[in-house]
Amino acid sequence: MGRTMKPTCKMCRREGVSLCGREKCAVKRRSFTPGQHGPGRRPRLTAYGQQLREKQKAKRLYNVMEKQFSNYFAKANSMKGNTGEILVRMLETRLDNVVYRLGFAKTRRQARQMVGHALLEVNGVKVDIPSYQVKTGDEITIRANKVDKKVFEGLKERLAKQEAPSWLHMDAGSLKGKVTSLPDGEDLKQVFDTKLIVEFYSR
Repeated sequence: MGRTMKPTCKMCRREGVSLCGREKCAVKRRSFTPGQHGPGRRPRLTAYGQQLREKQKAKRLYNVMEKQFSNYFAKANSMKGNTGEILVRMLETRLDNVVYRLGFAKTRRQARQMVGHALLEVNGVKVDIPSYQVKTGDEITIRANKVDKKVFEGLKERLAKQEAPSWLHMDAGSLKGKVTSLPDGEDLKQVFDTKLIVEFYSR
């Protein structure tokens, strides 16, 4: 299972926006790019550079590798409808992202690790593939023999203060999440511009 080993907040600073999901993300304190020339103004980008940066931003936000991201785009482009919206919908319905959106994990990286370590199940079946695509009606729960793991300490209290997206339902009492619909409309708005990503792959 491929994954990037780069420091997460360094990538956030490179893209100029918090991608890691951490409350104390470095970009909030140092909004300039990393490196000795970082404190100076950001370089002016060409049209290609802007498209590349938006693609990198989306890829890093969802923590997927280059080939995997291009495969997502190719699949989205082959389907009927708005390619950009379909792409985001596919990324949002990855199991690791859903685990993060429901509040089981504090960051997408932690959610990916939880899924990879088989701490959760979908519809009562163990799933350890972060890219697993959830469907409407799917229920995500913590495996019974994993509930006492340290990573889940204080989870109920944390979930009580968090609100899941409109397309998901989280029962904090039973620690059960459900996909009530597919993300649409406002749920598909992200920190990156999908139009520029489509242009990048359409060159």
